[in-house]
Amino acid sequence: MSDRASEVEQLMPEVLDRLRGLVRIPSVAFPGFDPEPVHRMGEAVVELFQAAGATEVSLLDVPGGYPCVYADLPGPEGSPTVLLYAHYDVQPAPASQGWSTTPFEPVDGEDGRIYGRGAADDKSGLVIHYATLRLLGADRPCRIKLLVEGEEETISHLEDFVEANPERFAADAFVIADIGGQVVGRPGLTTALRGDVACTVTVRTLAFPVHSGLFGGAAPDAMTAMIRILDTLHDEAGDTVIAGVDTSRWDGAAMEEGVYRDGSAILPGVDYLGTGSLSDRIWAKPSVTVLGMDLPSVAEASNVLLPEVTAKLSMRIVPGSDADAQLEALMAHLRAQRPWNCEVEVTKVKTGHAFAVDETHPAIVAAKDALASAYGAEVESIGSGASIPLVASLKKIAPDAAIVLWGAEDTAKARIHASDESVDPAEIARMIAAQVAFIEEVASSARA
Repeated sequence: MSDRASEVEQLMPEVLDRLRGLVRIPSVAFPGFDPEPVHRMGEAVVELFQAAGATEVSLLDVPGGYPCVYADLPGPEGSPTVLLYAHYDVQPAPASQGWSTTPFEPVDGEDGRIYGRGAADDKSGLVIHYATLRLLGADRPCRIKLLVEGEEETISHLEDFVEANPERFAADAFVIADIGGQVVGRPGLTTALRGDVACTVTVRTLAFPVHSGLFGGAAPDAMTAMIRILDTLHDEAGDTVIAGVDTSRWDGAAMEEGVYRDGSAILPGVDYLGTGSLSDRIWAKPSVTVLGMDLPSVAEASNVLLPEVTAKLSMRIVPGSDADAQLEALMAHLRAQRPWNCEVEVTKVKTGHAFAVDETHPAIVAAKDALASAYGAEVESIGSGASIPLVASLKKIAPDAAIVLWGAEDTAKARIHASDESVDPAEIARMIAAQVAFIEEVASSARA
């Protein structure tokens, strides 16, 4: 065992204890949730990095949003700057998701994984950064900045803050520890992110609810009209088909079907959506999802025609596409759908830009080398159907910087955003080793 691997192994019991402590804080930053745990989590992250030796770490106010955690740790004069990013907020964990455990009480599973909301996404990223600083020590080989966001899972205000303060956040390489490989033990470097644009559509047909028996059959209800509109977003194969929305193909490593089927929880006998390779469909083609709808529940249903229904839609857009143009194409399509001349109102919610990595960048090459060394295996270049909103802002303030996308959130079993979210401690250990090696290599190459 190498000296570095031995150091990681010795540190892991403390790292996992700290992870369990962070999972216990229900830091859901969604509107309507208690803000106290979110602020408590921010303070806990400051304390975490202070314990790692980041004496100058602090909370920065982000206008309109929750504070971010920030530190600027000096290195040798003339050395490069590496910024380490993660987020401390988490997704909600409602009982309706069907959790087997209490979401905010970490559980060590018989399979060796640690279960709990945020255990993977993204409190694993926090402890990876913590351990990285611990192992580098006070004589770190380069300047390191820390940036930990408090509202990545909801509508973030951090992008505008970063773009308004480019000097504070500029770096030669950005390490985003908020993703992972396909399966535990198989290293993956994410080289493309689909973007995420969203809007709401409201359909109105009546001035007020009316009796479905007395008036149904001639008076259209808003729910039926909404169904007709939403049905136009996909063709018979399930591909998203909207004029002006870009599509593409995936040329990197393939998504393994068994991994995808297990991770996506598709029921036996249920077909996939769309056409093309599995990798094309989840990493390189657009995908529209109806996230929610305002309408009566089954328990509340009565014999009335609905006068108004609102739905929220999210569309994943392909790497290389223009987010604003893609959202406008979606909104224009929705406005053009007016079954029975119903009223249709479409409102923008957000644009999250897509991203593609330049794999020839020296820091990206160094990242692959570090992963290969830590895992003892060949590195896959993979995509992600998810988006990380801040990436576009970081690229804007430092266009020549490398953006390294990795972490401990394996596709097969982590179940981020879903019930029984979990992380494999061995994956955290490998990522700590890889991240330390990466920083040391970036600093060494700059001195050469």
